[in-house]
Amino acid sequence: MYLKKTGFTLVEVLVASTIGAFIALVAVSALRAVTASAVLVENNINSAAELRFAANMIARDLTNLYRDPNYANTRFIGLAEESEQGYSSYLIFYTVSRIKARNGQPEGDVYEVAYNLVRDEEKSVLMRRYWPYPDKEETELHGILTVLAEDIDIFQIRYYDGEEWSYEWPEEMEVLPQLVEVNIATKQQGKARPISESFMVNFVRTASMVGSTEGGQEETQGGAESAPEGRL
Repeated sequence: MYLKKTGFTLVEVLVASTIGAFIALVAVSALRAVTASAVLVENNINSAAELRFAANMIARDLTNLYRDPNYANTRFIGLAEESEQGYSSYLIFYTVSRIKARNGQPEGDVYEVAYNLVRDEEKSVLMRRYWPYPDKEETELHGILTVLAEDIDIFQIRYYDGEEWSYEWPEEMEVLPQLVEVNIATKQQGKARPISESFMVNFVRTASMVGSTEGGQEETQGGAESAPEGRL
């Protein structure tokens, strides 16, 4: 009588090992793809939130633009620098705000605010400069700097004078544009499309709203004019 041998042959072990290794490789690849997709989605959500926050901040400041009956006390300057991505804008103006630049410090309600894109070899960020003591005669820049959004590729502003659009609004204009269009976009990450935000502010409409509000105040205040420096 012969004893019956049990177990796997060498061929069976090799085949099973090959199949197991293939399944493990597929599982690891799928896990990596899912993880990469989750990270990309999270990054896109964070980028979209930053971009929306920056757009809302700029829109709020532009809507609350400080207007003085004497335009010499009003400031609105839009500059542009041409780059590979097109025009990169720099905007500075006076705005009315109740948000303090520094806690516990005496401040008025008229602020100088500036927006620009800062680039270097590694990254580009959208910056906001906020200063409670606006002064046209001051040549040195002051203010509290805040990073609004990172990895911004496009920050473009266009101005409409009633006849045509332009990428600059120099101080020599001595009048406000009728419309301001702001475009912001992030850098492209992998195969994902860049995230963008665009909005437009109508200064003609906001001026009429401000005028109707100030009209009621002039009846009680005697129509007194005040400059930014005087209000501070």
